[in-house]
Amino acid sequence: MSMLNVFQIAASALTAQSMRLNAVASNLANVDSAHSSTGEGYKAKQVVFEAVPVAVGAGYAQGVRVKEVVEDKAPARQVYDPTHPLADAKGYVSYPNVDAVEEMVNMISASRSYQTNAEMMSTAKELTQRTLALLQS
Repeated sequence: MSMLNVFQIAASALTAQSMRLNAVASNLANVDSAHSSTGEGYKAKQVVFEAVPVAVGAGYAQGVRVKEVVEDKAPARQVYDPTHPLADAKGYVSYPNVDAVEEMVNMISASRSYQTNAEMMSTAKELTQRTLALLQS
């Protein structure tokens, strides 16, 4: 595997994790956005990844890309609050199906993965520079 493949793999992971972080931020921003029980409110978004070859003839070297962004099919969270202006006849208000704790775990996981891939690119760059320095001497 060439060093270029290492950079391509890390770059694909950085792009994918960045999109995952954007989905988490969107979910967390809408966690408390109430909507009427009859209207369509915000639904949690999840990013689905897939492995892709980094280049023709690269062997088993594979990167990752975002296959799709899907909406979570879980039902809306119902909270009893008869004084809320969006409450239905039974006094329930619908909130998005976003689990804040799960989203925080996703955010930590995505940010650690992003950081790891950035460090991998830095290490590969340093290795390349040292190799070039050895060849010059």
